[in-house]
Amino acid sequence: MPALFSRFASAALFAGGALALSFAPAAAEQATLLGAFQKWSAFSSGTGDAKVCYTLSQPVSTEPKRAKRDPIFFLINDWPARKAKAEPEIVPGYLYKEGSSVTVQVGVEKFAFFTKNDGGAGNAWVQAEPDEERLVAAMKANGTAVVTGQSKRGTLTHDAYSTAGLSEALDKVHQACGL
Repeated sequence: MPALFSRFASAALFAGGALALSFAPAAAEQATLLGAFQKWSAFSSGTGDAKVCYTLSQPVSTEPKRAKRDPIFFLINDWPARKAKAEPEIVPGYLYKEGSSVTVQVGVEKFAFFTKNDGGAGNAWVQAEPDEERLVAAMKANGTAVVTGQSKRGTLTHDAYSTAGLSEALDKVHQACGL
C-alpha cells in the first residue's frame, strides 16, 4: 500500500493544483486519500464551502508516446457547496489549441467537452450538463474511455483510461461529500 499511496498522493497534489484553477479555496487544503480502487483513487480536500471530493485516474496508454506533456488525469468531482455531483474533468498535461474541443468515447457513445487554458494548464469539461450523468454511467458500464484532444502546438492526442474501480471510487467520493 505505501507505494500505491505514494503514487496517488503525488497525483492528488498535482490534481489539487489543477482543481485550484477552477476553485481556488480547495487548493489551500492538502488532499486526503479516501482509498485506491484498481485504476482509480478517491480523495477529499477542503472544508465547508471549499470542500471537494474527487476520484482520478491516469491513462493506461497515450498517443503519441513521445509527446512532451505534464501529468495527465481524468477526474470526476463532487462539489457539495454547489450541489454538483460527479462532474467530469480532463487534465491533458498541455495547453489546448485555442477554440478546440475534446471528445471522450466510451463504447459507441461520444461526449463533447469544451476546453479552457488557465494559469499555464489546460482543462476540459462536458459541454452539455445532462451528458455528465450519461458519461459517468457509460464509464461504469464499459472498460475503457478514450479522450481525444489537440494541443496548442497542433498535436492530436489519444489517452485511454481503464474504468476498473471507478464505481467503488465514486461511491467513496459521494459518501465523503454527502452527495
